[in-house]
Amino acid sequence: MTYREATDWGSRVLAQAGVADAKLDAWLLLETVCKINRTFYYSHLEEELAVEQQPEYEIAVRKRAERIPLQYITGEQEFMGLNFKVNSNVLVPRQDTEALVEEALKICQPDMKLLDLGTGSGCIIISLMKNAHGMEAVGSDISKQALLVAKENAKLHEVEVEWIRSNLYENINGRFDLIVSNPPYIPQADILDLMPEVRDFEPVGALDGGLDGLDFYRRIIAQSKDYLNKDGYLYLEIGYNQGPAVTNMMCAAGYREVSVVKDLARHERVVKGRI
Repeated sequence: MTYREATDWGSRVLAQAGVADAKLDAWLLLETVCKINRTFYYSHLEEELAVEQQPEYEIAVRKRAERIPLQYITGEQEFMGLNFKVNSNVLVPRQDTEALVEEALKICQPDMKLLDLGTGSGCIIISLMKNAHGMEAVGSDISKQALLVAKENAKLHEVEVEWIRSNLYENINGRFDLIVSNPPYIPQADILDLMPEVRDFEPVGALDGGLDGLDFYRRIIAQSKDYLNKDGYLYLEIGYNQGPAVTNMMCAAGYREVSVVKDLARHERVVKGRI
């Protein structure tokens, strides 16, 4: 099988399986398996894959055809210009979440202490530490397996983060200048309607926000004042239609300067406030 034949075959298999970006995914899998770039590919279209590469590529394509997320097959995802290791124990970092990081970076200063609740792959807190210096960071998650991924990513990007296994604030001590979180916010009834890649393969505990999708916001906001310094900030990622509800919760809890920020797709994505 030549490089051209490989991508043509992969594209057909993935298209037949209903994968939206079949051609792109076929190429990305070939790139990962063969460790090549576009320049090499177009210069060697009619050359054959190495003997060991063809079966590896075929296996990768068939996994993707089963709707396993591309990132779980390649083992990585880009976020804020950085590559993060991912596996089925963590949500795949999404571009939407970059809005949360970008907003938080506007207020990050040296000597601030940060807490990331439900850190998953660690992409939020690691990106903050990579782009702003002199801060102290804590990342927590209820999942031991997720924390292993986060630790690997922190080592990869050479940032110092204290990792704590905790159900939200359960094992958290001290106070912080900024708390950030991308909590589970999908209403239970909506989970069955998600794309197969998300519904069937990403950790449901990182998706399920309870009956109305707001369970974790209630818990995070209600206890946050016990963990924030005076004038501290709370920044939360939200679902596209949750801005009013989360805004009301934060105002009722005594937060000031509460506002909603939209992402690049013009969807409401972040609610932020100051205590």
